[in-house]
Amino acid sequence: MAQRVKSQQKLLADILFPVRPEGESGEVLDIPPDKRRLHTETYDFTISTIYKLLKDKKIVIPEFQRRYVWSRAQASRLIESLIIQCPIPVIYLDQGSEGTLTVVDGNQRLMSIKLFVENGFRLKGLKAYPDLDGFTFSELDPRFQNHIENRTLRCITILKDTHPQIKFDVFERLNTGAVQLNPQELRHGLNFGPFMQAIDDLAADEEWQKFLGIRNDKRMKGAELILRFLALRYDLERYKKPLAGFLSEFASKHKDKSDVAAWRDEFKVTYQGVKSLFGRAAFRMLGDDLSPGGSINSAVFDAQMVGYSLAKPNVQKMNEATRFQFLSAYRALQNSHEFNRAITASTSDELLVKGRINMARDFLSKQL
Repeated sequence: MAQRVKSQQKLLADILFPVRPEGESGEVLDIPPDKRRLHTETYDFTISTIYKLLKDKKIVIPEFQRRYVWSRAQASRLIESLIIQCPIPVIYLDQGSEGTLTVVDGNQRLMSIKLFVENGFRLKGLKAYPDLDGFTFSELDPRFQNHIENRTLRCITILKDTHPQIKFDVFERLNTGAVQLNPQELRHGLNFGPFMQAIDDLAADEEWQKFLGIRNDKRMKGAELILRFLALRYDLERYKKPLAGFLSEFASKHKDKSDVAAWRDEFKVTYQGVKSLFGRAAFRMLGDDLSPGGSINSAVFDAQMVGYSLAKPNVQKMNEATRFQFLSAYRALQNSHEFNRAITASTSDELLVKGRINMARDFLSKQL
């Protein structure tokens, strides 16, 4: 009986507190111990100060976080909490290279405050002070206005000298909104600048979205693929798993890069070249009848895009007469044990990432 209880307890512990297998590398473990520390500063900003910082764009809410989802009743309860001096959850900010503070967690609260101060809604559904229902900020007695403006919110700022992967890890832990943000949305918020804007512009191309089968890329899948191409194309030798951490570090490293014309052109030329070679089979698995699989395979995307960019094949050699021969040869490569393993299992492993790209590069160099 005691042994069974102990076994059940161990099973529960394994689920709640899994032990990382020896040799498995996670994001934090890839960082030198002396750089794993989170560097922060804590500020108690008054509401009036926060409003001014938001208005002057010294506190910035990332584009993808600007989906305001709170109801007027929720926003009104926040304002009422300020009035009755109820504690408000901490706001988390990220310090950029220029000192700008980006909201990591708390955008709904901050947007509600800014909206109310600007008379954007009337109070509704108050419980402690229902007699204030229906009033805008400017219609409140000046004593209420002063009381609200002088209330403080605790803000914890993640400083810019914190390692990018640690920042990303913290951002993930704080990702508790109604709509969970995916990794690309997270790194987009942490690293928004000229580089991310350039990727957004490329990802907005209708032809690109249509080819990927994305009608409205709200979750930034197309943008993540473009970032993935650029990171592996221009920093392949430094690649280390996990892939998510590698992409986040690359995005952070080039956050303020404004001269991206060469990279943008390389992506466009490569994408058009791969599409002209593979047609609808680009980025997808090939069936025995040379028909493409239905969904995008990110590992195949790596191999075809980065391999093409490195090989610079002569696409002019391709015509309808040689396309069947080319695709047949590629299917043979795809079905080979070494290449197939690199695009179907443990696809973020360092040797497999570099291996599939190099195999695709060599294949394209020989075929064309």
